[in-house]
Amino acid sequence: DRALARGGRAAAAAFLERAVELTTDPATRAGRALAAAEARFAAGAIAKAAQLLDTAEIGPLDPAQLAQVQRLRARLAFALNTGRSVVPPLLEAAGRLERLDDGLSRATYLAAIAAAINAGRLGGDDLRRAALAGRGAPRGEDAVGRLLTGLSTWVLDGHAASVSLLADAVEEIGMETDLELAWLSSAVTHEIWDSGAYFGRSEDLLSHARASGRLSLLAAALSFRATALIHAGRFEEAATILDEADTLGAMVGVEPHPASAVILAAYRGREEEATAVIDAALGYARSSGVGWNLGVAAYSRAVLSNGLGRYREALAAAQEAIEFEDLAVMQWALTELVEAAARSGADDVAAAGRDRLVARTSVVDSPWARGTAAYADALTDTSGESEKHYRTAIDELTSAGMTLYAARAQLLLGEWLRRENRRTEGRQQLQAAHELFASIGAEAFAERAARELAATGGVARTRTRGAEVDLTAQEAQIARLAAAGRTNPEIGAVLFLSPRTVEWHLRKIFTKLDISSRRELAAALRDQ
Repeated sequence: DRALARGGRAAAAAFLERAVELTTDPATRAGRALAAAEARFAAGAIAKAAQLLDTAEIGPLDPAQLAQVQRLRARLAFALNTGRSVVPPLLEAAGRLERLDDGLSRATYLAAIAAAINAGRLGGDDLRRAALAGRGAPRGEDAVGRLLTGLSTWVLDGHAASVSLLADAVEEIGMETDLELAWLSSAVTHEIWDSGAYFGRSEDLLSHARASGRLSLLAAALSFRATALIHAGRFEEAATILDEADTLGAMVGVEPHPASAVILAAYRGREEEATAVIDAALGYARSSGVGWNLGVAAYSRAVLSNGLGRYREALAAAQEAIEFEDLAVMQWALTELVEAAARSGADDVAAAGRDRLVARTSVVDSPWARGTAAYADALTDTSGESEKHYRTAIDELTSAGMTLYAARAQLLLGEWLRRENRRTEGRQQLQAAHELFASIGAEAFAERAARELAATGGVARTRTRGAEVDLTAQEAQIARLAAAGRTNPEIGAVLFLSPRTVEWHLRKIFTKLDISSRRELAAALRDQ
């Protein structure tokens, strides 16, 4: 108990295992073996936890203990294989648990839906079957019950019907008490377009997984945080976290989820390296039965191709990505599809993609949703309001903390201005986009911006990274928000910084730009 109180789960498990060895009473021995298995699982020792469950099952076990054993078996199976093969045993365990413990039954149905989501297009009818079974389970108003209801609705009734339910579920889940649900709720934040929850929960999940010693959950926490950092334009931090995930995977014997590494490689834009990573992810997806990664790989190929300016290839990849409605991936891929289709002259495809994307954003009122809708509207506009839509996209996506997409919207605005023969204005936008892409390491998009900049008669300024005249990605984001009239508390709320930290960053920004007030920010940024 003292070891658990200090977060020492591995030490607690060792004490419990010793207690098992010293216990002669069969019932007491079985109960202690079950407790030790729980502790070993939390500490990331999957194989050892399975051995201890074997000991616990020798029994005798009362019905409640039997329910715990069945639930832990399901959790172990999911940790080792999140693909299609684990869905049937999870559904079977959930059905048995209905007769023993409603709460454990709902949690196991939720795990079955999560596994079916991961199986994706390789799972056949598994996702629908799991959702139907989950909907038929006794309803619960706790965090598990609400998330089960929300995801069952998402599968069976569609995105629009599920948004409010999923938002309620995410709000209900607390990191302290529902840590095992937090990784799933992090993915759900994409469906509800809640960037605050996305960035905040990914950070909190990682902090709590580390502080609690839950190594069985740390790998997922690292992966989700890395993806958030990529979208925030913090590539170096994301790479560091992915290195940690690799080390952890080797230590606990569970392969790290490859999705974040694939997305990062695509955005870095080094073609040969990214293609190899994407191809490896495809192999992993097929061998493991995790079809969700097929969607991620196709989406990542679309990102890479859009960055390289190969729009027909990007369109083909994006169309492949949206063949199945993968959680979170669908909305990413639709954005790539609209851009690729618009740039390759497939206007009808672009318009259809825009309609699908706007249908998903129109049921949510958030900066991320509004910015994404404006992004698609700008690319497909036929009413003469493209510029307004582009500027809205830049402002809203910056406000949402989606630095990467905001920079892409700025690149698109610069390209549009050049084609409208407004070269001076286009040059300003393209220069700013180029410098941000170059500073964060998005090499293909930086090259695309440089080519467009050259077409305006400009020259891409390549500054030494880290030089005093450069704004970091975070400083550029703070500067844009301040130039848009946001107060320090408002900026802090968007970027999860204290107002005092925002003020500190602004002083550095003023020094670098050689200005003395916020009133000068907009002009200084245009001149960069």
